[in-house]
Amino acid sequence: MLKIHIAIIDADLIGRPKHRFPNLACMKLSSYYKSNGNDIVLLTNYDSLDKYDKVFISKVFTSTEVPEGVLNRDNVEYGGTGFFYDKAPPLPQEIEHIMPDYHLYDDWVNKQLKKGAKELDFKYYKHYSIGFTTRGCFRKCEFCVNKNYNKVHKHSPIEEFIDENRKYICLLDDNILGYGQWKSIIESLQKTNKRFEFKQGMDLRLMTDEKAKILNESKYIGDYIFAFDNIADKDLIEEKLKLWKRYCTTTAQTTKLYVFCGFDRNDKWDYDFWVQDIKDTFERIKILMKYGCLPYIMRFERYKESPYAGTYINLARWCNQPNFFKKKSYREFCIANGVNSSTVKYMNQLETEHSDIAKEYFNLKFDEMNNY
Repeated sequence: MLKIHIAIIDADLIGRPKHRFPNLACMKLSSYYKSNGNDIVLLTNYDSLDKYDKVFISKVFTSTEVPEGVLNRDNVEYGGTGFFYDKAPPLPQEIEHIMPDYHLYDDWVNKQLKKGAKELDFKYYKHYSIGFTTRGCFRKCEFCVNKNYNKVHKHSPIEEFIDENRKYICLLDDNILGYGQWKSIIESLQKTNKRFEFKQGMDLRLMTDEKAKILNESKYIGDYIFAFDNIADKDLIEEKLKLWKRYCTTTAQTTKLYVFCGFDRNDKWDYDFWVQDIKDTFERIKILMKYGCLPYIMRFERYKESPYAGTYINLARWCNQPNFFKKKSYREFCIANGVNSSTVKYMNQLETEHSDIAKEYFNLKFDEMNNY
């Protein structure tokens, strides 16, 4: 086979201010083409692309920009949810089911560390095996990249992507608790004797006593992450949180829930929606406070169209920094940014126009609300 020179570009690495997770598709492409004797380089810019026989570009986030004209080059191929969202074509089977090249990012990581970056920021590049044991979901959420799936199905055995020299395992499964054979997967993870985590938000609505018990008896690392995407699930989420808390009694792991907001399921996007969505987001935060759980705000990109876009920004800054969230109410957090700050401006705007929301939620504090 003729040896060719290949460049791989992780577009998110270039286009986003912080990049703390490697692109799995890039690592698999690198592994496959290296195994065929080709020269591989990870590019961190879009300069001199013509010098390579082939350039592969992948991105996860739709908001990551790629310079105009790059994708039209004859030697460029591109893919990933960042380009195609729910219609992203899969990798060829021989690439999808190959051991990732966990050293693709080594030079870039070392350069960042020499510049003074924190070692902890690169833990997924240096210490984790990464992969999917299952793919798909049956929920068909309108906003999700997995909305075209009908079920959860087995994707690959752990042996396909585990590097014995790495201490930890990170699973990217879309809905592990929705897979009929979930228990066998957890048991196979336990047999590795390595600590593991599921990076995506697990489906708390599917929690059972058996699932809660086994997860809490496992060698888990990091936060237990679930999702609370819709206030309509309020009663079920509270029921499952009560169940979960019967087993999750350790302080070693935090229970965190993604709180998705800014998405209108009725596709109206009018003023009444934005007000209700802000209130529903605060209500979900209040519920999670009661159960000693941390919210992580995830905003649908159209939040920028809201007359209360600033409130969405405030909520993300407050909730997504646990050191602030655990110690300060929303009001205290905003004021701590300075009385003349945009943070206070956004807070005052909502309080002036919707005092009922401010009265009910602005002064709630995690420690006072937490029943656990």
